[in-house]
Amino acid sequence: MQRKYFIIVAVVIVLLGLGVVAYFYFSDSAGIEVAPSANNNANLPIVDEAAQIPPAETAGTNTDTVSTISQNTSSPSPVARLVQISEGPVVSGMVVVNKTVATSSPVETSVSYIERQSGNVYSYSMTTGTRTRTNNKTVPGIQSAVWLPNASTTFVRYLSGENLSTINSYALRADGSEGFFLPQNLSDIAVSSTSLLTLVSGVNGSIASISRTDGTQIKEIFTTPLSSLRVSFAGKNQYVAYTKPSARLTGNVFIVDSAGRFSRIAGPLNGLLARASPSGKWVLVSYSIAGTMQMNLVNATTGESIPLPVATIADKCVWTADDSAVYCGVPVSPSPNFNYPDDWYQGAVSFSDRIWKIDVAGRYAQFVLDFSKEKDGEGLDATALAIDQLNTVLVFVNKKDGSLWSYAL
Repeated sequence: MQRKYFIIVAVVIVLLGLGVVAYFYFSDSAGIEVAPSANNNANLPIVDEAAQIPPAETAGTNTDTVSTISQNTSSPSPVARLVQISEGPVVSGMVVVNKTVATSSPVETSVSYIERQSGNVYSYSMTTGTRTRTNNKTVPGIQSAVWLPNASTTFVRYLSGENLSTINSYALRADGSEGFFLPQNLSDIAVSSTSLLTLVSGVNGSIASISRTDGTQIKEIFTTPLSSLRVSFAGKNQYVAYTKPSARLTGNVFIVDSAGRFSRIAGPLNGLLARASPSGKWVLVSYSIAGTMQMNLVNATTGESIPLPVATIADKCVWTADDSAVYCGVPVSPSPNFNYPDDWYQGAVSFSDRIWKIDVAGRYAQFVLDFSKEKDGEGLDATALAIDQLNTVLVFVNKKDGSLWSYAL
């Protein structure tokens, strides 16, 4: 009888041990939960032309304010957490750069962007609150801009020719030095610190090429019968390619290796978009089901897909440089009576967003900022998000009026 008792105890211990091992083995595949916010009272009421964040219930007094930067800034603005850098409209596509002037000096953070109407290139210093025009060369009618991480060059696309039927692409130097033209009618451009990725798409398919950032040493990396693609870097030796999103058509997301081989990691899904993390380990995907937005985190190596507790359009998100988190503009109450993302792109619908942080390492989603009381109650529709390498400043465009904003994290 005693022997039978010891056998039962031993079996129980073994089962408990296997349970602990299984927990730790599978915990990396656990879902992402909503974490408590650091500031549960985050409405921003307008007070004397400035917005003040009320104190959090558990965080003590918070004196953060909203500040608007005038178009002719010559003196530092008050220190503020939420800042309107430009009344706009600005070209979608900015870059936030950290620079150390001297070992004893603090890191300087600046935002480089282009005014849409004038085509002027500006740099706004988060440290001093001043704005400087950096380039006397202007390109009118710019539709989009993709910056090198060091802000030395931006690759702009603009329309020209009869009936504006030609897409021109030009490398615009921030310091005003001579740039260069890229091939016409590029359908997409992506950059890394050392490489330039370009895509040409037509009825017969798509061709992707890679070169140095000065446009030299061009090499074709893949061809595909798929047309209307979008591409981006996903680490050093692979890329993400996905069909242009439409709520009415199913799309797919592919990882493309250095040999040009395609591996599908998501789809077919309607309205499918993708945002690869800098290392390429993770891909954020968004899609729509019956007018409802959905968002997943996909492991690019294993194909594992993790549903997220918040949902938006992936073009309203940005990865941190270390892959640890994604910041997204998440609509407060999106209507189900629209086709996403089509109607949002076309301006048929706009959102009032909150900023959420999806912490990949910690496996939680956390509320960061509420815009619902900004802009005289209109709210902000965040797009073209950018973040600095140190994860200290988030920059975004309000799609409603094209104004440019920053938020100190």
